[in-house]
Amino acid sequence: MRERPLVFLVSLLVAVLVSVPASGATVSYDHRALVIDGKRKVLISGSIHYPRSTPEMWSDLIAKSKEGGLDVIETYVFWNLHEPAKNKYDFAGRKDLVKFVKTVADAGLFVHLRIGPYVCAEWNYGGFPLWLHFIPGIKFRTDNEPFKAEMQRFTAKIVDMMKEEKLFASQGGPIILAQIENEYGNIDSAYGSAGKSYIKWSASMATSLNTGVPWVMCQQSDAPDPIINACNGFYCDQFTPNSASKPKMWTENWTGWFLSFGGRVPYRPVEDLAFAVARFFQRGGTFQNYYMYHGGTNFGRTSGGPFIATSYDYDAPIDEYGIVRQPKWGHLRDLHKAIKLCEEAMIATDPTSSSPGANLEVHVYKTNTSCAAFLANIATESDATVSFNGNSYHLPAWSVSILPDCKNVVFNTAKINSQTNHLEMKNLKSSSQNIAGSSEVFQSGWSWVIEPVGISKSNSLTKSALLEQINTTADVSDYLWYSISYNIKGDEPFLTNGTNTVLHVGSLGHALKAFVNGKLAGSGWGNSGNAKVTLEKDITLATGKNTIDLLSATVGLQNYGAFFDTWGAGITGPVKLMGNGATLDLSSNQWMYQIGLKGEDSGLPSGGSSQWVSGSNSPKNQPLVWYKTTFDAPDGNDPIAIDFSGMGKGEAWVNGQSIGRYWPTNVASQNGCVNHCNYRGAYNNNKCLKGCGKPSQKLYHVPRSWMQPSGNTLVLFEETGGDPTQISFTGRVTESLCAHITENHPPPVDSWESKVQTRKRSGPLLQLECPSSNQLISSIKFASFGTPRGTCGTYEHSPCSSNGALAIVQQACVGKRNCSIRVSSETFGDPCKGIAKSLAVEAACA
Repeated sequence: MRERPLVFLVSLLVAVLVSVPASGATVSYDHRALVIDGKRKVLISGSIHYPRSTPEMWSDLIAKSKEGGLDVIETYVFWNLHEPAKNKYDFAGRKDLVKFVKTVADAGLFVHLRIGPYVCAEWNYGGFPLWLHFIPGIKFRTDNEPFKAEMQRFTAKIVDMMKEEKLFASQGGPIILAQIENEYGNIDSAYGSAGKSYIKWSASMATSLNTGVPWVMCQQSDAPDPIINACNGFYCDQFTPNSASKPKMWTENWTGWFLSFGGRVPYRPVEDLAFAVARFFQRGGTFQNYYMYHGGTNFGRTSGGPFIATSYDYDAPIDEYGIVRQPKWGHLRDLHKAIKLCEEAMIATDPTSSSPGANLEVHVYKTNTSCAAFLANIATESDATVSFNGNSYHLPAWSVSILPDCKNVVFNTAKINSQTNHLEMKNLKSSSQNIAGSSEVFQSGWSWVIEPVGISKSNSLTKSALLEQINTTADVSDYLWYSISYNIKGDEPFLTNGTNTVLHVGSLGHALKAFVNGKLAGSGWGNSGNAKVTLEKDITLATGKNTIDLLSATVGLQNYGAFFDTWGAGITGPVKLMGNGATLDLSSNQWMYQIGLKGEDSGLPSGGSSQWVSGSNSPKNQPLVWYKTTFDAPDGNDPIAIDFSGMGKGEAWVNGQSIGRYWPTNVASQNGCVNHCNYRGAYNNNKCLKGCGKPSQKLYHVPRSWMQPSGNTLVLFEETGGDPTQISFTGRVTESLCAHITENHPPPVDSWESKVQTRKRSGPLLQLECPSSNQLISSIKFASFGTPRGTCGTYEHSPCSSNGALAIVQQACVGKRNCSIRVSSETFGDPCKGIAKSLAVEAACA
């Protein structure tokens, strides 16, 4: 008790230091929470990265976030996106940061601006522009003067932009938090004492910019005052700030995981995600952010890794296409409502804790006027019964129950009271049908241009060495040609049978194609675990001059790790001809280099150029081919994608805008997937996987705003060989919506008011709602009250099933956009007395 006045004084001092009174709000913090205009706040945040969607999508994404119970939108600021060349800035279109922040403000939400400017984020080069790499004497993310000068300049640029638009809360705007650096504590030991001094400098530099809002460093246990250190991870309930005067904040709660080309698709059960969130608030947290709430798409060449896929869906509550993912979105919305019912008690005091049994924890926030309790069972297998406050409560394993009045349970993390949407990508039009002449999406057949093998541009360069790729291309293209000529007499010791030998190529990655005298000799690529490529192929050489052309391709640059900016790519050797125990090393011979493809310089991605060839005999399954066609936009407003089945590896453009790299031939491992993932127990990114033996990604989002009603141009660069007539448009449609509610569920949170449970004691509500405002429930595919089995799309009746359930649900729901039904024997009759029953429903919307 004697320490509390000291803590209060320190907190008050920090609040004074951080707050800058202005015409807007004052934002500070104390040991419990962020303090806005003198009032502590419990805040729920979600990450939406503005360039991973389009401006036309922003309002809808933000509105769905607000409806889902968010208070704050969090985004990184992407340096390489905004300053592609030094002092040349771009804030147009998807890069319009000011417009994005204002859109959030228009929705009445706050913003956490993570300036970094290092972002990680599975983003190319961690967000750093490549020109930074070429500044003499520079070393990234350490106590290095050239780097610090550039970092400060860009950070100040962003802060000044926000100030000019009066977007900081201190000016009346929505930005209540800013972040400097990002997860540096994970790797700072590699930088030694220079890393420690760099962090102190970063903190001082940031606070000197006078934003009027607190600054955050995530994963930085030694973040200097007044910077708040915050937690990132799947669970942060055990996290403790580095000062008793700082609040407990969680800046990245990973809602799933990112997808790699060649990887299986990760997902995170919502019961576990809700459990993690509830545990964080149970144990004193007051600010939590979902990473991601909407993941979106890595358009163009923005993905890093390397080998990060174009989709950045992240199993987020709002999917890549902007559709709410049910039941994840709905279950978390209900959780947020339950937490906000506890806010009055949570901001007033610290929780007290007790353990009524093994694996059981009870935390109570209690004042003279309010009381809220969280009851947790952290066992991974056994349910438990907890006696609390004179009542008995059933707790499923790995769950938290929330009691806003310390009496009534309004939410349990393991019991989903939200519907499930079963979404499918439906084939809209088959390109092969369209090209055959039926009146469909595509207006023409495919035109093509053959990309030349080897050196074809006049600006090639020559070097008697193998050059590292990033230093050579500055990442202006994924591609770098290495070309060498060698005369064969026929009596060389490495030849067998006169002309045969083995070509050995060593590369730092990421993908490689070898051509001998213009013909493809072999290909290879790395993976997310090992980017390096070693290619060994039997080849046949001719007597006289022979040309070996090697095409090296990157698949996004490294974005994470100590000194990641020094990690190379490309063919660094050796390159050898081998046979009969003899070797000829060509690595130090004279090589010619070409940065990028001729087609890139000729404007082929936009569909322009007079080089296109038309006809019925377009090349198929041939490497290095550009393809072009025109198409009409599919009818309707549903999100659409292109199914690249039949293609190999490359990049695609719609009306000159890149929808990203495609690689449907990169197939996931056959092993490691599960049909059902048990949410109980600690989650990790390899626990719940699907898509084994299938392409990691075959569907690629095409934003509606990028298309006109007709006359659109689609361009592909096919690197390895494919058949473009097999690709097709697909639409994101809701195949079914389902719900499965048991009699002993907590009631919907909306029915709990004024600390009094107002629902009838006749059971919880099952609720259904079509995802689109212009849709109605057209049919009930399945309904069973009793003990139905299966999941959405595979429900089955059991011997315990009410005969009238289908008719009752049809009468209540068909023809309406939404409906609710009381789950009880009073509604459906009792098909099997003495057994806990549930209602399962599958409906269709049209």
